[in-house]
Amino acid sequence: MNYCLIVDDSRTIRKVSRDIVESLAFEVAEAENGAAGLASCRTRMPDVILLDWNMPVMDGYSFLKELRKTPGGEVPKVVFCTTENDLKNITQALEAGADEYIMKPFDKDILCAKFQSLGLLPEAFSV
Repeated sequence: MNYCLIVDDSRTIRKVSRDIVESLAFEVAEAENGAAGLASCRTRMPDVILLDWNMPVMDGYSFLKELRKTPGGEVPKVVFCTTENDLKNITQALEAGADEYIMKPFDKDILCAKFQSLGLLPEAFSV
């Protein structure tokens, strides 16, 4: 079973994201900020990470840069899920190692399509 880590400071976003990702047959863990997310990755590296940009303690961009320097940290697919829609931010995230970028709010169809494009779900998977 694929394993997804959701890193977001919003309990509501984590809950909604968890419901969607679990419906896609993923095991899910949550972290409320980048520092907690890195600690979780050191315990068990996920297959995919849904990552918020703006969080206290450690933001998503800092988390991503640290993740990619961590042993095994090149493996997870990272999908930034944020309200930051400036081209500069998107470019910065992709250059730091993000694999995809989606805007909040998102739904199951959008997340399913992103997971399919990343090879995490079969193309024939129906929502």
